[in-house]
Amino acid sequence: MPRKVRSTELEIARLWLAARGLADVTPTPMLAARLAVRRRARLAAAVLPAAFLCATALVYVSALPIRPADDGFGTQRRWALAVLTALVAGLVLGLSLLDRWVRRVDQQAGAELPRRATHSVRPGWRTVLGVPRAALLAITYAGAAVLAIAALTMRDGAARYAAVILLIGLCGVAVGTAVQLRHVLTHPVVADDEGSLKADFLMRVEDAREVAVPTVVWSLPVVSVFDTGLDPWNTGWLVFIILSVIALALITAWDGRSALAAQHGPSTR
Repeated sequence: MPRKVRSTELEIARLWLAARGLADVTPTPMLAARLAVRRRARLAAAVLPAAFLCATALVYVSALPIRPADDGFGTQRRWALAVLTALVAGLVLGLSLLDRWVRRVDQQAGAELPRRATHSVRPGWRTVLGVPRAALLAITYAGAAVLAIAALTMRDGAARYAAVILLIGLCGVAVGTAVQLRHVLTHPVVADDEGSLKADFLMRVEDAREVAVPTVVWSLPVVSVFDTGLDPWNTGWLVFIILSVIALALITAWDGRSALAAQHGPSTR
């Protein structure tokens, strides 16, 4: 690898393999480097949406009038929406650059392999992401969009402005998620034997499932919609968020039990 791999990174790679039932696979510098860049990228990918949410909240409150009769309120809102659109574009660009960073390290690792191993049948989104997680992701985005559009058409005043803020942010997050998932599902395999092929597949699965957690979708109403008060309409928002969080927890628990059964299955035969 172009960068020297530290012994701590090799140890982390060994622990990562052991935790996933691949203790017999040797933790190579290639694997350690790929895991290291993913850890750094995930940290940045966690900070970036947090900064986006803080900026969205500031944009939202910046256009709220101090007094109901303040002049220029419409102009302030138009400027706020323009700034929010720029923030959305920056979020999508930032997520794309993080993905490019990870893929570049993968490409460098693949270029140094003496030979390339691959799957007989390329794993599709059903295998990598899973139907339950894909369905939850689609339902969460669709449900959030429906609630925001309904608020935009049926409510007025500050509630409509909050719905516009939410819709713009939601569109940006959806595009960023789609770009990330496309990269995860389509990037080439980086492996030279059966063990590294299994590790590559598990990394792909973890990358996809990390991207598919709709944390920002759950957080966007907090920085905009909920400011209008916890009326019956916003109570529906709260119930929607809680139900989707519970659904994700159940899916994660089910995946954990399935993975544990898969690891112990061969040893019981």
